[in-house]
Amino acid sequence: MQYNHQEIEKKWQKFWAENQTFKASNNSEKPKYYVLDMFPYPSGAGLHVGHPLGYIASDIYARYKRHKGFNVLHPQGYDSFGLPAEQYAIQTGQHPAKTTEENIKTYRRQLDQIGFSFDWSREVRTSSPEYYKWTQWIFIQLFNSWYNKDSDKAEDISTLISIFEKEGNANVNAVSDEDIIPFSSDDWNGFSSTKQQEILLQYRLTFLSDTEVNWCPALGTVLANDEIVNGVSERGGHPVVRKKMTQWSMRISAYAQRLLDGLQTIDWPQPLKDSQTNWIGRSQGAMVSFTVDGFEGEKIDVFTTRPDTIFGVSFMTLAPEHELVSKITTEAQKAEVEAYVEATAKRSERDRMADVKTISGAFTGAYAIHPFSGEKVQIWIGDYVLASYGTGAVMAVPCGDQRDYDFAKHFGIPIPNIFENVDISEEAHTDKEGTVIANSDFLSGLKYKKALKLAIYEIEKRGFGYGKTNYRLRDAVFSRQRYWGEPFPVYYKDGMPQMIDAKHLPIVLPEVEKYLPTEDGKPPLGNAEVWAWDTVNNKVVHNSEINNITVWPLELNTMPGWAGSSWYFNRYMQSEEEQKENTVFASKENLEYWKEVDLYIGGSEHATGHLLYARFWQKFLFDKGLVPVDEFAKKLINQGMILGTSAFVFRVEGENKLITSSKTSNLKVQPIHTDVSFVNASDELDIEAFKNWRPEFKDAEFITEEDGTFKVSREVEKMSKSKYNVVNPDLICEEYGADALRLFEMFLGPLEQTKPWKTSGISGVYSFLKKLYKLFYNGENFEVSEATATKDELKTLHKTIKKVEEDIENFSFNTSVSTFMIAVNELTTQKCNKREILEPLLVLLSPYAPHITEELWSQLGHTTSISKVPFPKFDGKHLVESTKNYPISFNGKMRFTLELSLDLSKEEIEKIVMAHEKTQAQLQGRTPKKVIIVPGKIVNIVG
Repeated sequence: MQYNHQEIEKKWQKFWAENQTFKASNNSEKPKYYVLDMFPYPSGAGLHVGHPLGYIASDIYARYKRHKGFNVLHPQGYDSFGLPAEQYAIQTGQHPAKTTEENIKTYRRQLDQIGFSFDWSREVRTSSPEYYKWTQWIFIQLFNSWYNKDSDKAEDISTLISIFEKEGNANVNAVSDEDIIPFSSDDWNGFSSTKQQEILLQYRLTFLSDTEVNWCPALGTVLANDEIVNGVSERGGHPVVRKKMTQWSMRISAYAQRLLDGLQTIDWPQPLKDSQTNWIGRSQGAMVSFTVDGFEGEKIDVFTTRPDTIFGVSFMTLAPEHELVSKITTEAQKAEVEAYVEATAKRSERDRMADVKTISGAFTGAYAIHPFSGEKVQIWIGDYVLASYGTGAVMAVPCGDQRDYDFAKHFGIPIPNIFENVDISEEAHTDKEGTVIANSDFLSGLKYKKALKLAIYEIEKRGFGYGKTNYRLRDAVFSRQRYWGEPFPVYYKDGMPQMIDAKHLPIVLPEVEKYLPTEDGKPPLGNAEVWAWDTVNNKVVHNSEINNITVWPLELNTMPGWAGSSWYFNRYMQSEEEQKENTVFASKENLEYWKEVDLYIGGSEHATGHLLYARFWQKFLFDKGLVPVDEFAKKLINQGMILGTSAFVFRVEGENKLITSSKTSNLKVQPIHTDVSFVNASDELDIEAFKNWRPEFKDAEFITEEDGTFKVSREVEKMSKSKYNVVNPDLICEEYGADALRLFEMFLGPLEQTKPWKTSGISGVYSFLKKLYKLFYNGENFEVSEATATKDELKTLHKTIKKVEEDIENFSFNTSVSTFMIAVNELTTQKCNKREILEPLLVLLSPYAPHITEELWSQLGHTTSISKVPFPKFDGKHLVESTKNYPISFNGKMRFTLELSLDLSKEEIEKIVMAHEKTQAQLQGRTPKKVIIVPGKIVNIVG
């Protein structure tokens, strides 16, 4: 019987869908296990073979845990808000909802044909109003919360208001803006409502502030750092500039230490933990204030981890965006400084951080006063200092820091000796515990911890600074000037943001005619005509009704892409029925049952984006008593990348001539990507197909090989539509089947490693599946024996059980595939068709190749899905050797083998061997001098 993968796979995919085979229960006596993939953004390009790698791995593990008796939640959905759909809408006029829906249909079809055991009944889409109702609700909870350092958690804003009413803010220990002005309870109670709201915004966990952002004029929106490549937008390659805008921000900095501490409690890859640790960037040091000469009341605050080097400060450097720059720059330096600021605005923060070679800056003409020596030090600006990091200012110590030294040398700034002109006596270096440190140690930092401690003591004693723990982590900008995102549940009353009551959510994205910003620069929602909030009728109304009495303008920005992905794992805990009822974001009972994700698989590129923000939101929800744990995923695996093999043709520079790859030597040529579908396994280009694809080369001259073929060159690169090297899984599934695709992707190498794709390799996996199928057939007839398995057959089965279980537990899926191939080869050699062996073999293989195993399982007479069957149990006794195939040697040369029991004594072994006819033939009547026997190893007859 021929293995018809197309027929088999369609049959079982239909069966699983109709029977909801993989629907999880929120009430089960089984232990729970929650397996999750980072959900996809449904792009118009659909899936390529690199995308399913992590999904296949998670599916294998989910199926395995079901076999092991767990109630498994393995859901899927779509991160369906985002810039690509909006850009497509701008270009074509099609509503993003329409294109997103079409893209989702393509993704769903492709995911289903690969045979994933997803519980589709719990599907979420971040762009669905039923879902983003709760994203808006969480935003409101954040707005109505502040971070109490004393309790070390978020608390309701009402508790802060109560403190202000009773005692003012003098004793409030909160994470807040830096420039908080002290006030008494009388002051607070006398403030206007608007003033009180302004003050509360300085404490809220989500707040409005003027922030330096990455502004892309062509796209009309703010971009996150990871949306910018080499100073231009990743989408479209448009210029990006730094610009100060009023934005919603999230006070993630409040959770910096807890985000660091939490990394010790979760099983995540160490490189990812290191990435988050570095991103959060905890450092001990001091805040030091330098006054600006000639500008009364103006000072430059600097955070430094080395306050003990303060005597080496010979100049200050401000970020070009620092608010003091425009105030203190002298008239003589104004033109140079403004030109430098304008040039810096065109560079992203990421580029500036990465550029360690370029030295650039401008002198402001102003001076700061050294707090110890009283000397004047120059104030410069330089783009290596970032406004968003620390205070946006550094005290430059060229004798102790390489970058400061290079800057000073480049601009001819004096570099003082750190030990000169120190007027602090030895006795001054005594801290509260009486520790005395010599000037040399204090100034050079040789005894760093003591010197740091004492330096802070001296700085605090003199009143120009204080010790501080600082974090590199900045508060996260939460506004986007886009259309296709979650609307904020916010209207503005007298310029102050007001939250819409949760019972009126969701605030649904309005219709607009244009998806571009308005002519006066407002975000796309500025094009909406029905986008005002009626506080009497509690509904969205036409803008013409705005009267600033009962009807107010709504927020025009939308939320960023990471909003919906920061809590979706909790939403999956709701059943389909509960999601339809939609009365809570996730019920307490369900949250208590599922608690957290047990296994999360996704890309490492999300280390400091989604994964950090999701941890932040989870900790906030935990503080509010809304979730039972403060880390959302116990274990995380970063799958590697599958690379594509690109194909290049070569164009002779300056000519409309393309030349075969073997003849490019000594020529100036330009490599051009060609679609890999035009190239065969021998690297030969289909010239006519290429010409039709690229009409500009229709009349080009093609210089071919001597045999008339045209060869391309190959290079392994990231699989990408832009490199024309993607392999469509649809084609693989059609020709070889989903089971072959699943096995081959695992077979390519360890899950975490990057590996190249080569379609030709899949034929070996396909041959394995056909060989497996033949074990169950005698010609055209299905034939499985009820006979008892032999010792060798049981040995093959149980060593396979042992290896496969170990591999799955260790996520070593590639070696399992090899084990299956070995097992099928051995069983084929043994001519095994025993039910006792083949049934458990199918269960072992079913997580990897679910379609063929379901088919053969049903042919064995079973009426329930193989996915429900217990995993085979390993029995070590079948691997214990009871006999040994001894090599029988004569004078050291092996002549034949003899299988003997391992229980025999030396005497018994010698008696059997000497009596054997082959021994007698070798000796030809001679009596050997001696017989050497090593039990379990060899027999050597000397003589």
